[in-house]
Formats: sequence, C-alpha cells, structure tokens
Amino acid sequence: MEKVYYDDVEAWPVSVMAPVLMRGKIGEDLTKKENWTFASELVFRDAVKHEQIEFLPIPFFKTEPKKRVTVAGDRGCAPIGWLETNVVQFVDKNHYLCDPTGHTFHLWMRAHTGGTGFAAIAKAVENDDGTITTMLEEAPSGKKMVFVPCPGGQMKFHILYDEITQLYWLLSSQATDSMTRAELLPSDRFDLPNNERHRLQLHFSKNCIDWCFAGLVDMGSSYKQSRHYASMVINGDDLYIASRTGDGNNKSAHDTNMITLHVIKNFRELVY
Repeated sequence: MEKVYYDDVEAWPVSVMAPVLMRGKIGEDLTKKENWTFASELVFRDAVKHEQIEFLPIPFFKTEPKKRVTVAGDRGCAPIGWLETNVVQFVDKNHYLCDPTGHTFHLWMRAHTGGTGFAAIAKAVENDDGTITTMLEEAPSGKKMVFVPCPGGQMKFHILYDEITQLYWLLSSQATDSMTRAELLPSDRFDLPNNERHRLQLHFSKNCIDWCFAGLVDMGSSYKQSRHYASMVINGDDLYIASRTGDGNNKSAHDTNMITLHVIKNFRELVY
C-alpha cells in the first residue's frame, strides 16, 4: 500500500509517499488489520534529497519542495517522488541484488521526475524477529540506488515474473516525444511532455535492468485515446491484459471511459 506521510505539500503528494509492503499469513482472516505485518515507512522526500542529484536529468523541470511549479500554461510539475509500487524478488543467485536467503523484496516504483525512462526502487527486508524494514538499495560501489532504467517508468507500470521463461515481463506506457517543449504540445496531450498515455508496450528482462522490447500491445489513434495503467496475468501460454482505455469520448487521456481486455497468444514466442 502507499501512505501519505506528511500533509504539508500543496500538490500531488508523491514526494511524501511511503511504499508499505504488507505480509499476511494464508489461512488467517486478512480482513483484520492485526493479521498483517506492515513494513517500516520510507518517505521519498526523507530518503532522496533532489538538490543533491547531479548528472541525471532529475528533476527535469525546476521544482519546489512543497508546491506545484508551472511549466507552461496549465501544465505544471509537482515535487518529484515515487508511487504505484511493484513487488519484485530476484531468484537468480548470479544477480547483484539477489538475497539467497529469500528475505528481501524489491520495490519497483513509478518515478515522478518530470522526465522519462527511469523507475524508482527501494527494498523491504524481513528481519529475524518478523518485522520488515524498508531501505534504499546499494550498488557494489556503495552508492545508494534509487533510479534505474525502465522503459515507461514515468507512468504506472506492471511487472510480472514468469517461472517458465524465468523472465520479468513489463507492461508500460511508451514515450515518443517527451522532449517537445510543454508550450508547444497539442491541446489533447495531457499534462507534461512525459505524460503520454496512448501507446501500451511490452518488454521482457532477465534482471529488471536490461529490457528487451517485445512489441506494442495496443495504441490509440490520438493522444486522448489512452491505453494505460494496465495490468496482466498469465493464463497458460497466453497473456491477459486489462487496460484503462479511452475511446476519444473520455474527458482526458487521464480520465478514461473504458476498460479493455487484450490477449497475447503464445506470448513466450516473443522472446529472442
């Protein structure tokens, strides 16, 4: 789940969100809070000082700590942050981030930076006493890891592990023109240049860092006709995908009016 930890931000509060991993035991009444273990809370603003970030275009636009900053017209940028978490566990013992004891779960999150191509990550570690601690990951160099390459990481995405191929599958929004100046965007293009929502793409990876393009799932014929915020499930040899979709009669690319089902037959044949 996500918890908005502070109430002092007069904007989209992703900078003050904490991802909270939850663990419940099968067989217990999971409608009762006491039957869940909640991980400790790591707030983006406390963990990442954006003024210390250099050499990455993060944030892409100038931002303020507690308010939305206008970029052009009614298009603006909230303070950077993370949200919409996927839980990933690495089982390949050769992976730098793998915990061979099985007690580490990585949190792969949408990164709101004003740009494209990055996800935000953290990890939740089960302790010997049963508690769960959320913390940042470290590279072998000792540097803190927060931003990792991820096609479509600027929007809500879904990661699914397939045990047969031993690959992670990524369903995300494809960005095609995030470098167009905000004041020059067409009127039906929602929000900032990185907020493109009408092309739904599929990738696969053996490690969640190096992604191979598998293809476009679907796309709208205009920016407003969204195919986004999708999720997927494996059904035998096929991949079933549910998408938040707009047919053009929707209010905006964000506020859509349909849910569509997409089936990719024999999806594992896309691997190369």
